[in-house]
Amino acid sequence: METKANIAKAIIAVMKAVVGVEKDLNVGTGNSSYKGVGDQQVKKVIGTAMEKNGLCIIPIGIEATTKIERWEETTVWDNKPTVKQKQQVFTEATTKYLLLHESGESIEIVGYGHGVDSQDKSAGKATTYALKYALLYTFLVPTGKIDDADKHASDEYETPIKQVANDSII
Repeated sequence: METKANIAKAIIAVMKAVVGVEKDLNVGTGNSSYKGVGDQQVKKVIGTAMEKNGLCIIPIGIEATTKIERWEETTVWDNKPTVKQKQQVFTEATTKYLLLHESGESIEIVGYGHGVDSQDKSAGKATTYALKYALLYTFLVPTGKIDDADKHASDEYETPIKQVANDSII
C-alpha cells in the first residue's frame, strides 16, 4: 500500500488552521429564510490554508442529471388573462476532484450538489455546492455558531421519572 504521509500531514494542518466558517449569508426571505455559508467564504478560508500547506485541488470528473419541468401560469391584470410559459431546471451533480500535495502525493475526493433555477444556472449551483461541501467535509470544517454540547456533564442532572395516568412509576 502506497503511503501518503505528506498529504495526510497537510490535510491535518488545514484541519487545525480552519477551526470554522461562519454562516455569513442570508438565503431566502420571510419564514423560509435561513443562514448559510457562502461559497466565496469557504474557498477563501480553506483555500488560504491549503496554499500554506502545499495543497491544491483540480476537478477531474462530473456526473450530472438534469430534469426540466414546464407549465403554464395564467395571471389576470385589468380583467385580461395572460398566459405565461414557466419552467424549472433541476440539476444533480456528483463531482470528483484530485487533491494534490506539492510532494506529488494525491487523493481523490468527491462532492455532491443539486441546484434549481428557472433558466440556465442550475448546473452552476449544483457544482458550486458539490465543491463547497467536498471542501468542508474533507477538512471537517464546522459551520455556523459552534455550541458546546458538553457545558454540563450529564451526571449533573437527575434522570426524570416517567409517570403514567394512575401515578405508578415506571
